[in-house]
Amino acid sequence: MNDLSTMIAANADWFYLVGAILFVLTLRGLSSPKTAIRGNRFGMVAMAIAVVTTFFLAEGPVLWLIIGAMILGALVGMWKAKTVAMTQMPETVALMHSFVGLAAVAIALATVLHTEQEHGAVARVELFIGCFIGAITFSASVFAFGKLAAKSWAKTVTGGWVKPVQALLFIAMIGFGGVYFVTDSLPAFYAMTVIAVIFGWMWIAPIGGGDMPVVVSLLNSFSGWAAAGIGFTLGNSMLIIAGSLVGSSGAILSYIMCKAMNRSLLNVLFGGMGTSAAAASDDDGAPKTYKSGSAEDAGFLMSNASNVVIVPGYGMAQGRAQNAVKELYELLKEEGVNVRFAIHPVAGRMPGHMNVLLAEADVPYDDILEMDEINSDFASTDVVLVIGANDVVNPSAKDDPTSPIFGMPILEANKAQTVMVIKRSMSTGYAGLDNSLFYMDKTMMIFGDAKKMVEEMVRSINGGGH
Repeated sequence: MNDLSTMIAANADWFYLVGAILFVLTLRGLSSPKTAIRGNRFGMVAMAIAVVTTFFLAEGPVLWLIIGAMILGALVGMWKAKTVAMTQMPETVALMHSFVGLAAVAIALATVLHTEQEHGAVARVELFIGCFIGAITFSASVFAFGKLAAKSWAKTVTGGWVKPVQALLFIAMIGFGGVYFVTDSLPAFYAMTVIAVIFGWMWIAPIGGGDMPVVVSLLNSFSGWAAAGIGFTLGNSMLIIAGSLVGSSGAILSYIMCKAMNRSLLNVLFGGMGTSAAAASDDDGAPKTYKSGSAEDAGFLMSNASNVVIVPGYGMAQGRAQNAVKELYELLKEEGVNVRFAIHPVAGRMPGHMNVLLAEADVPYDDILEMDEINSDFASTDVVLVIGANDVVNPSAKDDPTSPIFGMPILEANKAQTVMVIKRSMSTGYAGLDNSLFYMDKTMMIFGDAKKMVEEMVRSINGGGH
């Protein structure tokens, strides 16, 4: 055992280098659904190398406590992985981010309380940055979890007082951090940590539901930077590398999603699309008429079409309809219909939400197209089936300058010959905006649970002699 410990400790940098390369390959693999499984395996091996190497580098580790915590964490993780519903995946991801932030805060506090170790100027800066980013990540992620899970305590806050309070909290946090840096004062560090936790909550609370996918992506980035900051504190190069990879990739994804919404990151985080956004749209209050139809009507239209595009949204996740949609897709393919899926970058409640659902149902990757790849094809599409999506197909983003989402690129389903929309009711989407697509002459509304309606479409096609 001693020989093994000596060997690993002597070659720790090499083990960490291998782990770093595997983490890079992990991100490369996760960039495509076709290679995602391989990427996950690279990540598992890299994490195992990092944990084992760090384990043997630790000075005087309390073995039973470390191993016990690892076993308990693994059991909880496996249990959640097997039991969490796909509809709960966004809030689960947000909750996992909160644990990373909490771990960063705990490590920073433990380091500060280690009075036998002298903390120089550089160390105090590292502790300050790692702790306040971790504290913000923790509370902001907890609020995001509550909002995505529709918890009563995660209410959106609005009003003219919000931004001044945010500014005061931020200034106070930086101020106490500065005091700690200059004087090495523990009370100042504690005050900074508490204010950072409050600021994280107040920072996310005003952000409306339509912007939550960007928030989840950004919190993923923050959790990475928090880990990297603590890596500097602990002098662990593997933690620095892994944290930096997560932080930078999350930041890039947040930028891509903001670009897809035609908004800046600052506008999302400090402007936001609040719950009262619908009031800002051009609505004179006059009654609107729409056409409704049945699942049988939809099945007949799709089975007699040449080109069909399916646009999934959160309604598909909520109804757990992805397997029924896969069955519909295969049935139409057998009938000679060209069927494809159109994915908007911010569809659902987290980045890649629709891709995950379709991958779970084993929908072929080649027929899952991003917005930029398929938008030009809508004009030549016979039928578009929208399943629970709202804001990502809202024409107001292109033709209503008063709309809060004006300028946001959308899936141009309104250009198709016929549009069918599965919704539970005519209620607005998560961003609180009405959708003019639903009132067009070419649009047929199909009211009901997504899974049930799609299953009825499948039965109607099978029973129609096709």
